[in-house]
Amino acid sequence: MPDDTPGEAFRSVFVSAGDGLKLHLRDYGELHARAMPVICLPGLARTGADFHELALALSTDAQNPRRVLACDMRGRGRSDYDKDPKNYDVAVEARDVLSIMAAMGLARAAFIGASRGGLQTMALAAMRPTAISGAVLVDIGPVIDGKGLARIKGYVGKLPVVHDMDEAAALLRRLGAAQFPAWSDAQWTLMAQRSFRDRGSGLAPDYDPALARTLGAIDLEAPLPTLWPLFEALAHAPVLAIRGQNSDILAAATLTEMARRHPRCETLTVEGEGHVPDVGAPDLAQRIAAFLGRLDRKAD
Repeated sequence: MPDDTPGEAFRSVFVSAGDGLKLHLRDYGELHARAMPVICLPGLARTGADFHELALALSTDAQNPRRVLACDMRGRGRSDYDKDPKNYDVAVEARDVLSIMAAMGLARAAFIGASRGGLQTMALAAMRPTAISGAVLVDIGPVIDGKGLARIKGYVGKLPVVHDMDEAAALLRRLGAAQFPAWSDAQWTLMAQRSFRDRGSGLAPDYDPALARTLGAIDLEAPLPTLWPLFEALAHAPVLAIRGQNSDILAAATLTEMARRHPRCETLTVEGEGHVPDVGAPDLAQRIAAFLGRLDRKAD
C-alpha cells in the first residue's frame, strides 16, 4: 500500500508480515530498473532512514540506477510494534523480509545489512539462499564482541525523553563519541533526527522499548555463541564485509577470518568510525556501488 509524499525521493509503502503485522519501507528508484535491486536492513534500534543518502545515490546513478528498498523492521520506525516481544527475533525478522520481497514482486536482490540487519541477511541465506545475489555486511560478523554488546545493552530501551533535537544530539554524542570522535555537530544532529520521534510530551527513541528484551537474556559473563554456520550460508554469494576502525562489535580478527573462510569476501575498514559506519558517506557509498556493479556484471 503506497503512501507517497509529494517532493519525497522515495515512495513510502506498507506491507503485511506473515502474521499480519504492518511493515513500512522506503521504495527508491524506478520499479523496473534493469540493475539488481537492493534491500537495506538497519540495526537493532535503527530504521530505514539510515540508508537515505546511499539509497539516493544508488537509485539515481547516471549509469546504473537501481531500485532500493530501505526497511523499518517490526517495532521500529513506522512499522507496527509487536504485542509479543518474543517476536523481535532475527529468524522472525528474516521471514518478514521474505514477506516484503513477495509483496514488492522481488525474487532476488542484493542485501545491505547493518549490524542486526547483517544477522537477518545471514539468517535469510540459511532460509532461502536463492533470494540473495550478494551481501554487504556492515560492522557485523559471525563473532560478536561482548564489550560492544554490553554497551548497546546499556542504552537500548533506556534512553530518556528529551525536549528538543539539540538535547537529543548531545545525548547521542555522549553515548557515541568514542565510536565516532571526528563527527561534526551536523552529523550528530542528523543522527538525532533519525533516532527520535515526537511523542507529544517530548522526543523519544523511534522504536519499541520492548526491543531491549532481545538483549536481556544474553549472559555477558558466558562466551557468546558464534554464528559461522549462518555466515557460511552466504558461500554462494559475493560478500563485502565492512568494519568501522573503532568498532567494539566486529573485531579486526573476525573480519580477517571472514575473508579466509569465504573466497569471495572482500573486506574494508573505515578509518575513524565505529559501530556502525555511515554508509551514506560519499567514499563508502561509492565503494558499495562498485561492489553492486560487479554483482550486476556477474548476473548478465
